[in-house]
Amino acid sequence: MSHPFSTLSPDVVMSAIESVGIWPVGEPFALNSYENRVLMFRDEDGGRWVVKFYRPERWSNEAIQEEHDFLTEVAQAGVPVVAPWRDDQHASLHTFETFRFTLFPQCSGQAPELDDPAQLFALGEVLGQLHEVAARRPFHHRETLRLGPDVSDAERRVVASPWLNDHQVRAYQRVVGKIRERLDDVAVDADSMIRTHGDCHLGNVLGREGAFKLVDFDDCLTAPAIQDVWMLLPMEQPQQWRAQLSEMVEGYEETRPFPHQQMSLIEPLRAYRLIRHAAWLVDRWEDPAFPRAFPWLAEAGYWDQHIRQLEQQLLHLESPLWLA
Repeated sequence: MSHPFSTLSPDVVMSAIESVGIWPVGEPFALNSYENRVLMFRDEDGGRWVVKFYRPERWSNEAIQEEHDFLTEVAQAGVPVVAPWRDDQHASLHTFETFRFTLFPQCSGQAPELDDPAQLFALGEVLGQLHEVAARRPFHHRETLRLGPDVSDAERRVVASPWLNDHQVRAYQRVVGKIRERLDDVAVDADSMIRTHGDCHLGNVLGREGAFKLVDFDDCLTAPAIQDVWMLLPMEQPQQWRAQLSEMVEGYEETRPFPHQQMSLIEPLRAYRLIRHAAWLVDRWEDPAFPRAFPWLAEAGYWDQHIRQLEQQLLHLESPLWLA
């Protein structure tokens, strides 16, 4: 079956890298990436690199370039991020055959330890620095977070998939409809919308000895600043969550005021992500990387669990955990 990366053979990967004047030693090693194809390699001088091949037709060239320019801007401001490599003509987005790709210096490290107050402080400091630069100007080509409309679109894609039976479709539409009503009532102040990382979970924060870098800005978008905060801390134990958040806030406020007024957006943003993530998996099922990584999507049990999770999230929209 044909899919967007069906012709991205190891030979094509090697030739693409060599086309920009970098010479890999050995075959690049594929990393766990599904939306794009991401591989790690060493060059002949011992340098370590990551090459990302963008999923065809997902982003426009302008949107990808805006991501790269954002990274370069914040890196030049001293924010610890991994910016793309640029060639002698300052180009960061390259093309080989039908594929668009870019290269990044490899960033190694580990995710923050949430039981270490110093690491939480450092994490908050990095986010504050990022948002201080991000708030200076808007995106023009990246997406803007739209709670209600984006959820409606995701619902249509899930319902059109072959995975839910009639009973599950009714239950899914019922709970998503109630969530959407809640999201339609959420007011997001336009002045609170800034350029954000967009997918700021612990897997996209790497560091050593308490010094962290943010990686993978593939989903950067215009959104409230709290979008880059809420995914970092588990909410299962509200008291522990508040203590962890307090440390992050202290670090954040080394650079800029923390957006406390956006805390009410946490549960709507969580609901938004839950619904959109399932729709993303449905959309990508024809790509063989997805059935291999997420085989449970085709099982009825997953959709029963997902619906229960959404029902629980509906309760959290009514009584937010962070207020517990």
